[in-house]
Amino acid sequence: MYESIVIGAGQAGLSAAYHLQRRGVDFIVLDANPGPGGAWQNRWDSLTLGAAHHIHPLPDFPLAEQDSTRPASAVVAEYYGEYERRFQLPVRHGISVERVTHEDGVFTVHAGGEEFTSATLINATGTWTNPFWPSYPGQFDGPQVHTNGFRSVEQFAGQRVLVVGAGASATQFIVALRAAGVDTLWSTRNAPDWREVPSGTEWGQEVERQVNERTRAGLPPKSVVGTTGLLLTPAMRAGIASGALVSRGAIARLESDAVVFTDGSREHIDAILWATGFRHAHRHLRPLKLHTPAGGILVGDDGVSALELPGMFFVGYGASASTLGATRAGRKAAAAAAKFLAAVPA
Repeated sequence: MYESIVIGAGQAGLSAAYHLQRRGVDFIVLDANPGPGGAWQNRWDSLTLGAAHHIHPLPDFPLAEQDSTRPASAVVAEYYGEYERRFQLPVRHGISVERVTHEDGVFTVHAGGEEFTSATLINATGTWTNPFWPSYPGQFDGPQVHTNGFRSVEQFAGQRVLVVGAGASATQFIVALRAAGVDTLWSTRNAPDWREVPSGTEWGQEVERQVNERTRAGLPPKSVVGTTGLLLTPAMRAGIASGALVSRGAIARLESDAVVFTDGSREHIDAILWATGFRHAHRHLRPLKLHTPAGGILVGDDGVSALELPGMFFVGYGASASTLGATRAGRKAAAAAAKFLAAVPA
């Protein structure tokens, strides 16, 4: 029996593992991916380090200067892999967790035909494996790809593509597809929420406050863009000026080879790219019955402790979904787990 089990070896999970190790906690990390890199290893090659969101370094291991033209998936996989080796973290890759149960103060993790037990559990499963596919009237018969199935613009060569979603990934896809000569249409449920690029630290603190407000109330976290809006970078301004980043509005229905918008207009399309975001991958935690009627999980003021189940901690959830937040949350969760273990009678 371990003192702690970490589920997930992305930014949040590795940060938690590092701090657990420093505190002398006996633990293991279980990760479904075949190798290091977390969800990053599944990103498309055209998402280069220069185009990706900022990657915050892991604890005590600065990320060296990298070629900004290299795929972010390769850079991060190498970085995470070296981190695991350098600190000799007990990570087991290629083992998928099916469910977690809790009885008499013991967590039992059922994974890959094995059972692992522990006194505390740190969940760091993120969202990548739980894409959100919205439903609309009608049926489209052409190819449909979600963000986590996008590999390159060549998937859509010579096609007219409907890109659905109001987040940063949707706008980035449109810019990349248009640059490759692919014709695109953009659909959003509501008007895009364009905002000026912020300066200073106050903006980030306000975003974190808003996210924490929801999680403490047991509400599911909003999407990133639901809190930050779409930032008006030079590339986005150029896209708006060209007409590429002008939304046609919401979808009324789909047809076998077309989309009908709520304004009544109908457009022929060959493919759909659903950039409609993700939900937190918590299916394996359902036996614990932690979700509120609203669909969220009650988390304490520290941002990591599950209020309904002592010894359970969440990282990469809510405000800690960013790489910077994930690193901080890993430290907090490890400290909270160590404190919990110290209070448990021998």
